[in-house]
Amino acid sequence: MVSYTAGNRRIAVIGSGISGLSAAWLASRSNQVVLYEADHRLGGHSNTAIVPTAYGDIPVDTGFIVYNDKNYPNLVALFQHLNVPTIASDMSFAASIDDGRFEYSGTGLKGLLGQRLNIARPRFWRMLTDVLRFYREAEGLLKRPELEGLTLGEYLDRENYSKAFIEDHLLPMGAAIWSMTTIDMRAYPLHAFVRFFVHHGLILLKGRPRWRTVLGGSREYVSRLIADFAGEIRLSTPVARIQRMANGVIVTDKSGHADRFDDVIIATHANDALSMLGDADNLEREILGSFRYTDNVAVLHSDENLMPKRKSVWSSWNYIAGRQAVDGAPLCVTYWMNLLQDLDRRQNLFVTLNACREIREDKIVATYNYTHPLFDLSAMAAQKRIWDLQGRRNTFFCGAHFGSGFHEDGLQAGLAAAEAATGSRRPWQVADESGRIFSTPLLAAAE
Repeated sequence: MVSYTAGNRRIAVIGSGISGLSAAWLASRSNQVVLYEADHRLGGHSNTAIVPTAYGDIPVDTGFIVYNDKNYPNLVALFQHLNVPTIASDMSFAASIDDGRFEYSGTGLKGLLGQRLNIARPRFWRMLTDVLRFYREAEGLLKRPELEGLTLGEYLDRENYSKAFIEDHLLPMGAAIWSMTTIDMRAYPLHAFVRFFVHHGLILLKGRPRWRTVLGGSREYVSRLIADFAGEIRLSTPVARIQRMANGVIVTDKSGHADRFDDVIIATHANDALSMLGDADNLEREILGSFRYTDNVAVLHSDENLMPKRKSVWSSWNYIAGRQAVDGAPLCVTYWMNLLQDLDRRQNLFVTLNACREIREDKIVATYNYTHPLFDLSAMAAQKRIWDLQGRRNTFFCGAHFGSGFHEDGLQAGLAAAEAATGSRRPWQVADESGRIFSTPLLAAAE
């Protein structure tokens, strides 16, 4: 049972992605907070690069890029609270398969027939037929409890969906969203996959949510959040060990410096959190150890060779595949940043995840390594139990792995963890404020 004492506690927050930033920000409104970050910068996947061009410096996001007004209620409220400027974005999707021999985009009939030859291809019509079938039946699948333990791949095989639909559309879409391999996408729990598609309007042919991006890049919201943060920040300070005591916790960084705190909020990947706990118990090892992660290489560049061959199908998300797709290899996706962030089109800029073709060295701006949660049946089962860890031995956890791995999931987890640790409340009210994560209702906070 967690008890809450609002105000005047000393709290360590480990990690400065959206979960850690939001937890530290909210906790600091009534407590002393120290924010630890292993990197030399704050923000985690909110990582804006400034690209010098002949037309001026251009801010380009390389991790978190977009959100929408329907599925990101707390992020919308946070941006409004901090007066973060945003603009409309575009979330179109294209696929370029067999080195460009088969290409299409999802932007209406014109995009589907962006390669005119498609109209005469049985492969194209098989794909399109199954697209309409899957999207038509998707919402009804959530009402069938007998499918609860089924993976996406098992369901597709059982229902005899075509190879064209699976390999040319659904798995590429999943790869663009979750940055997974083909094998991992097939192992994704069916209900979780469908629920995400339904809630984000991806099964709708019209009336989809309106997507937006931060004007000037996600660095703009990070800077505003930090400006409103009342605690201490320790950059380039990785945590080596967290030791729980009878009356608090001891946090020791890699330099050997140790500090005592009343509570700790660990806002890192689950495996990193577990590695920091010098005295992890069986429940922590069982739950945190159930999450796995994938490593992805993101390259910011200007090489059009990593886009579809036909500019008529260029979209915001572009799945790129060669003639021989390697089973189990990460799927290659290129984000056209000019369209996503409404950037100057005189200089095309792209972010490619897991490049399947060589990118010209003289066109590479920067390379980043990102880690994403891998959601399988084991992880989904652990999600339902992870809130059981909150407050035990003055330790709280948060992260995007509490939900579907996206910014709103991380934000909801960070805010809920800070509320649980401090009794403070976020300065806004939205419907279903923790609806994307598994959590339990807060006990009555001390006034």
